[in-house]
Amino acid sequence: MRKISTIGILTSGGDAPGMNAAIRAVTRAGIANGFRIMAVYRGYEGLINDEIKEFTTEDVSNIIQRGGTILKTARSREFETQEGRQKAYENMQKRGIDALVVIGGNGSLTGARIFAQEFDVPCIGLPGTIDNDLNGTDSTIGYDTTLNTIMECVDKIRDTATSHERIFFVEVMGRDAGFLAQNSAIAAGAEAAIIPEDNTGADQLEHFIGRGIRKSKSSSIVLVSESPKCGAMYYAERVRKEYPEYDVRVSILGHLQRGGSPSAGDRILASRLGCGAIQAFLEGQRNIMIGIKNDEVVYVPFTNAIKSDKSVKKELIDNLAVLSI
Repeated sequence: MRKISTIGILTSGGDAPGMNAAIRAVTRAGIANGFRIMAVYRGYEGLINDEIKEFTTEDVSNIIQRGGTILKTARSREFETQEGRQKAYENMQKRGIDALVVIGGNGSLTGARIFAQEFDVPCIGLPGTIDNDLNGTDSTIGYDTTLNTIMECVDKIRDTATSHERIFFVEVMGRDAGFLAQNSAIAAGAEAAIIPEDNTGADQLEHFIGRGIRKSKSSSIVLVSESPKCGAMYYAERVRKEYPEYDVRVSILGHLQRGGSPSAGDRILASRLGCGAIQAFLEGQRNIMIGIKNDEVVYVPFTNAIKSDKSVKKELIDNLAVLSI
């Protein structure tokens, strides 16, 4: 196997708080171990368009506290084609880049897996997604910060919900994964969470109305995972039609969930994962995601990391039901 001397780093897909901390960690751990670090701007699109710059330790100074990603990010349709990936590989060769660190979610790591197979490029992924939907890691970069952001928003919404005796449906991100909705509902003391993993077959709205509206409660808050078909607007409309006695409102939190300074938890997680990526290269690892399991750094094959069967524990669903009586 060819000796690695230069490592490229990019962020891809949706931004997540803590990505900058990961960029910093990869850059500084890489330089400390004798590697050159080449920063790729705008994700895979930047790899195709040769938007690449060598990074020094100074380039990553004063960024650990910043949200978003200093490398920018983009979703690249061209990289989904063999021709686009060929261009990206040629630019890597031209720049002398031997290996790649990709910080992103499911789609980003899928792209890294395909790229690694096609061109025999050592790739290591870091789980950067607010959805927490990657297998093999207890948490993903950005998830903790986003949970805290949602919790703070719901705390504020509860003030007006209580004052006006309303049901509030609060829509959060996580189209295919209910971790944000479920855990922020527990953290904020919400009455219910409507998530894609609740596959009991029961109507989640009827279940909530049946148990969640009590004489002792003058207001209720329901967290809903975003969905093009049955998001918060869908459930609010159903309440208006099926239960007209209730006053209902909707709050869609949207992209504010992605922003903000990363929490201590996300900064520490991103720093450990970034250092873990460099250590993995030193050990000859390739085509894996770096994760954290039981507070230990672990190496997860791409194929295992991007499986779509990570789901919310039933224990959490049961806990919320008990705590919301």
